[in-house]
Amino acid sequence: MTKKEPLELEQLFQKNRDWAAAMVAQDADFFAKLAAQQSPEYLWIGCSDSRVPANEIVDLQPGELFVHRNVANVVAHSDLNCLSVLQFAIDVLRVKHVIVCGHYGCSGVHAAMIGRRVGLADNWLRHVQDVHQKHGRYMGDALPTQAQHDRLCELNVIEQVANVCRTTIVQDAWENGQDLTIHGWVYGLKDGLLKDLAVTINSPDAADEKLKNSFARYEPVSYTHLTLPTSDLV
Repeated sequence: MTKKEPLELEQLFQKNRDWAAAMVAQDADFFAKLAAQQSPEYLWIGCSDSRVPANEIVDLQPGELFVHRNVANVVAHSDLNCLSVLQFAIDVLRVKHVIVCGHYGCSGVHAAMIGRRVGLADNWLRHVQDVHQKHGRYMGDALPTQAQHDRLCELNVIEQVANVCRTTIVQDAWENGQDLTIHGWVYGLKDGLLKDLAVTINSPDAADEKLKNSFARYEPVSYTHLTLPTSDLV
């Protein structure tokens, strides 16, 4: 094992050299332009899961997507790391879109849903447990476990979109008339496709109504108001 590890690391360096050469072959000035300036229009807030590579999913080159990732794509008002990325993206880079993207099959969301202990990260996943408890009415007790997991992944994204919108960073940007839209997406590991959760918000006035409508889609269907047809008995 000790002899194999350096070989594996050297392979990574070789892959890097191959990649750099391929990029130059496509565009001789690629790295010169990249070094001069980054001007992304998008901030991606996603999960740390290695199966969800932000740039590759949307086929964007380095410099075109500003990225922040953590376990279960959480936006916590106490997380200075995430807030610093958000502030830099909005105030300095002047991105026009903030995308919160979760993914189906998220291990962090699943651990929060079933209460499985994973270690120190339990404290971080408490944020997702809060989402589960807050929106438990939308979970659908009759749904299979996998369907409940998928639903919590979606609900978590919507809740994190709400958290982004409520930050002073985004509120100040909107107040100053900055062109900024917040989006909520979810990625499918099984098909590689993105799903728009229709929670797109570009002003403080639209936020509450948009979030309310997004959660309303998960309301349990009630049949108590229906009147069954009757037939005349002879």
